[in-house]
Amino acid sequence: MSKYRTIAVIYGSDSSESEISCRSGEFTASRIDGTEYDVYEIFARFGQWTLAAYRRKNSVRNILPEGERPAIDKTDFSVTVGGEKVKFDFAYIMQHGTPGENGLMQGYLEMLGIPFSSCSSFVSAITFDKFTCKNYLRNVDYVKCADDVFIRQGEVTPDLSEKVISKLGLPLFVKPTDGGSSFGVVKVKAAEDFDDAVREAFSEGKMILAEKYIKGREITDAVYFNGHEFVALPVIEIVTDHEFFDYDAKYNGFSEEICPAPISAELTARVQEASKKIYRRLGCSGVVRVDYILSDDGLYFLEVNTIPGMTSASLVPKMVRTAGLDMTDFLTEIIENSPAGHPGQCHPERTK
Repeated sequence: MSKYRTIAVIYGSDSSESEISCRSGEFTASRIDGTEYDVYEIFARFGQWTLAAYRRKNSVRNILPEGERPAIDKTDFSVTVGGEKVKFDFAYIMQHGTPGENGLMQGYLEMLGIPFSSCSSFVSAITFDKFTCKNYLRNVDYVKCADDVFIRQGEVTPDLSEKVISKLGLPLFVKPTDGGSSFGVVKVKAAEDFDDAVREAFSEGKMILAEKYIKGREITDAVYFNGHEFVALPVIEIVTDHEFFDYDAKYNGFSEEICPAPISAELTARVQEASKKIYRRLGCSGVVRVDYILSDDGLYFLEVNTIPGMTSASLVPKMVRTAGLDMTDFLTEIIENSPAGHPGQCHPERTK
């Protein structure tokens, strides 16, 4: 017997990741168990929330034309369809970027007491900011963090390039602290390219990070709570001919994503254990993906994705398939084992 009846899948976003968010949301909605739940798809962008499609229990999906989509009532998180008012009792958040990944959507749902699929508003806020998140992990013994320089808009000085390069060396990366899908990320190989990279990163946000380049293999792993324990999925290695795992490599087929990663069983276990420790240390919920660089001198943390991509070609679904899990059953586990909709409630394992 499920805890919930009416699931709202929220997608679209106020950032450059909106298109990917829609693809992730539509895929997720299509895989949620239609024999257990009514599924409503909410397109939310720049404050306009409308019902894009819905699928009632044991029925087919109804797609609503853009001009006929009813607005979501934000006072109680409901919608009126055909004269019937439907209140959503669970939210599956698939908004990459703001407001779904930085804690704003979570804060709204927490105030209404509505359970949701992802991390709390606080955890979402700290993990969305790459610099803040790294500061939670700098002194742990199971993962390393690359040296970096934090730069806020308005702090750019004529000698910034010289100062940063003298500290971090070349090549280095310049990236927004609060973006995803590699938007605004630039690999700087020459000093004369630094200023352009800074401008590119600032086009995506008000805070950026210059980060030391770490040579190694790019790997990623995901963790979720199954009702009894934290579970790490199979590790993936990402191989690309591009300078790094950029937007094209991620979404346009310019990479090979090998699952399981061709690394030893001992190293696989080490990565999975690190992922579970990071999940626990940050206080995560739902399914979270952790990205790393595996270097000769250790495992380097890159970032946490609290709303990881969920298209049919995305990394987490590949991990789920490799683990021999059914995607629908996996999503049911996420839904049924998410903490209740307020920031004080934790997963049972977290209280041990």
